[in-house]
Amino acid sequence: QVQLVESGGGLVQAGESLRLSCAASGRADSTYVTGWFRQAPGKEREFVAAFRRSDANTYYADSVKGRSTISRDNAKNTVYLQMGSLKLEDTAVYFCAATSKRYYLRTDYYQTGTYDYWGQGTQVTVSS
Repeated sequence: QVQLVESGGGLVQAGESLRLSCAASGRADSTYVTGWFRQAPGKEREFVAAFRRSDANTYYADSVKGRSTISRDNAKNTVYLQMGSLKLEDTAVYFCAATSKRYYLRTDYYQTGTYDYWGQGTQVTVSS
């Protein structure tokens, strides 16, 4: 089992930056892919970014590409999502997710069903 705890959310103004953290415990070393998803009120949960541990490859949704960076600190078993130039539409609850299964296709990482473990989420609110 893997436990995930997100932190770093809050209220920010449009154009500012924010760094979210996802700390893993339990069998954290077994995780293969860690992803970030978000869910705005009344909308489905959507993919934001993913980090594949074996080769440090990263994947981003078009909506955040170019202004976001996902990274991992192996010593801390923590995955970070740095988001810049925040927009009002970035307002959502952000969830961290992980899987220990060996998924190799990029499209797999975009799906919520790929992930076995989920955190409780952290709220990000962007104001004008």
